[in-house]
Amino acid sequence: MPTPTILLTEPIAAAGLDLLRAAGDVRIAHATDPATLAGPLATADALVVRSSPVTAAMLSGAPRLKVVGRHGAGLDGIDLAAAQRLGIPVVSTPGANAESVAEFVILAALALARQAPLAAAALARGDFPAGRSLPSAVVAAGLTGTMLAGRTLGLVGLGAIGRGVAARARGLGMTVLGYDVAAVAPPEGVRLVDLDRLLADSDVVSLHVPQTPQTTGLVGAAALARMRPDALLVNTARAGVVDAGAVLAALDAGRLRGYAVDVFAPEPPDPDHPLLHHPRVFATPHMAAMTQDALDAMATAVARGVIAHLTAR
Repeated sequence: MPTPTILLTEPIAAAGLDLLRAAGDVRIAHATDPATLAGPLATADALVVRSSPVTAAMLSGAPRLKVVGRHGAGLDGIDLAAAQRLGIPVVSTPGANAESVAEFVILAALALARQAPLAAAALARGDFPAGRSLPSAVVAAGLTGTMLAGRTLGLVGLGAIGRGVAARARGLGMTVLGYDVAAVAPPEGVRLVDLDRLLADSDVVSLHVPQTPQTTGLVGAAALARMRPDALLVNTARAGVVDAGAVLAALDAGRLRGYAVDVFAPEPPDPDHPLLHHPRVFATPHMAAMTQDALDAMATAVARGVIAHLTAR
């Protein structure tokens, strides 16, 4: 049997690379542009991508392709209809980064609740009142935060990440509400409610749904109007699930206390994007899943999935 050619758009962690190299001839394109990938794809038996798109044209131009592997959980950048039509299976790594993202959601919620971004900016400006004036100065600067203990967390989506967030939130003493379009059994300690009730009753709302036609713009002006004006919103899912303009309007009007966002469209965002500079936004560069632990787990999982399809034929 000829040695299969495995094309990676970008490097992955060594744990996965070693598995792939033991199974085939690994070539790393160091490119995500479909036009640049056209040549290497013509002779590839497997394709592994991270966040780059996989278009119908790419798949059609790869006559030897037996499998596409996505180093990550979401498949929204892959033309699944074209893959199915061409008989090319697609594998991903659902759950491999769930623990890392769940930890990050709690970090983001705590950062917003405790006014950490504002406090860090104030300290960088030299605003550190001394002695007895410290408590009153903190209050005057609007840097007093709130605890998460005793508050209510609303989870939109109860997959592996949502469930991980729920467990951690309950450990902090939070009440947890959940909403999911699928008929899922809620994890222990999570009460299922409809979306309107979740938005109205939650102090923190965290999003854990893929971007689909049904979820695009899910949190827009109408949803924000249902939320408490002192509520916090956390988005580590997909940028399109939230209407960024509506969020900015709500923040400026005092109808939303804070927004933590780790995902943008496009990525990277324009450096002048208003969300990056708003005082009540905690913005990060799509890093919620980026722990070495998760990178190793995703690399290993995608490598095993790809190898299973290559060796099955």
